[in-house]
Amino acid sequence: MARSFPAPEAWRRLIKRSLPATLYGRTFLIIVLPVALMQLAVAWVFFDAHWRTVTMQLSDGLAGDVAWALESYEDDPSPAGLARTAGRAERSMSLSIAYLPDRPLPETRRRNAFATVDSSLRQALAARIDAPFWFDTTRYPAYIDIRVQTHGGVLRVLAPRERAVATQGGIFLGWMAAATLILTGVSLVFIRNQVRAIERLAQAAEDFGRGRDAPAFKPYGAREVRQAAKAFLAMKARIQRQIEQRTALLASVSHDLRTPLTRLRLELAMTDPGPATEAMKRDLSEMEHMIDEYLAFARGEGGEQAVDMDLGALVREAAEGARRSGSPIEVTLPADGVPYRGRRGALKRALANLISNASAHGEQVHVGVSLTDGGVTVTVDDDGPGIPPERREEAFRAFNRLDDSRNQNAKGVGLGLAIARDAARGHGGDVRLEDSPLGGLRAVLRLPAGS
Repeated sequence: MARSFPAPEAWRRLIKRSLPATLYGRTFLIIVLPVALMQLAVAWVFFDAHWRTVTMQLSDGLAGDVAWALESYEDDPSPAGLARTAGRAERSMSLSIAYLPDRPLPETRRRNAFATVDSSLRQALAARIDAPFWFDTTRYPAYIDIRVQTHGGVLRVLAPRERAVATQGGIFLGWMAAATLILTGVSLVFIRNQVRAIERLAQAAEDFGRGRDAPAFKPYGAREVRQAAKAFLAMKARIQRQIEQRTALLASVSHDLRTPLTRLRLELAMTDPGPATEAMKRDLSEMEHMIDEYLAFARGEGGEQAVDMDLGALVREAAEGARRSGSPIEVTLPADGVPYRGRRGALKRALANLISNASAHGEQVHVGVSLTDGGVTVTVDDDGPGIPPERREEAFRAFNRLDDSRNQNAKGVGLGLAIARDAARGHGGDVRLEDSPLGGLRAVLRLPAGS
């Protein structure tokens, strides 16, 4: 059966998932990986060429000394001749020679982790000595044990390790490892400084999106990062000017519209009461309510600044406002309060819209606040007719009033949920509609932690 291999696209996906997701990790990989590969290549070239060559030359020299000691002993195998040969070898070659009578060669030995050491010494001894031999390069840390079969026993030679192995290789690797660590540390410092500039730019943009000012933010870092930061500050200034102009315009429009409405209300107050007068008063009240909702929706977050508050107390205030209209509302709050930082007016407007919307369509309303790892969750439940799941997203559209599935009050203009979602998203959260345990609709307002 033919073996199947993953498709190239699968390999690309696997590699993509394996790579770091952050800019810090990817930049670190881009800088450190080539350095590490270069160090490995240098080490490989060193051991494969220089270190191997030096080791073979040293092994050949040691094999020649062992062959000389063997020939000298065989020329005069007496104890006096052995002592004379051992003395010369000790003084001139740093070799320790001993004769082991009636002893065979060992049958096993431990292999060296560096195969080059054993192979080089084996080749050198085989080229210089015709008799059977045995050696071990791992038994003694500072010596190499070489044994040669002779008539009646074994001639044992202990040679210093540096006579057969280039011992500077470990020092070379140590310096390479130290250099790699130093370069990695320097890279970490520089990468961190560059990434911190991008992180602060992202944080400033997020703060601005949530209505929090960051006056201490200044462009710094690489030239491209400074250019992006300057472009962000220019964009921020343009948006703030636009918001200020829009707010001033809305304030002027509000004043211009309320003045004639106030005159009409005064004229109606002085008019004789009657069915027509009461109808005009209701129309006038509806017009004022519609203007308030239009202005609240158009004003959005305005120039309101974020402040520290107790979100639980804000929920109680919004619920109390709905109770004054005659709606029974049950509120469940954490015992320790709900500290939060945000725009108080926008959040109160969102909560009031959600609660008043629930009280207008249901007889039972329950408001709950809970703290989660991701932030704060406010749920508003009612036992009204609810909204079909396929139409819930449609309910958030501005000026969109659903049909009789939610019995709309006369004053509604279809902006309550739109204002609530706009305020929630301005804080980095959102509003969703779900099925309520009470049988009606549940509005879930989620606000992220750290706002």
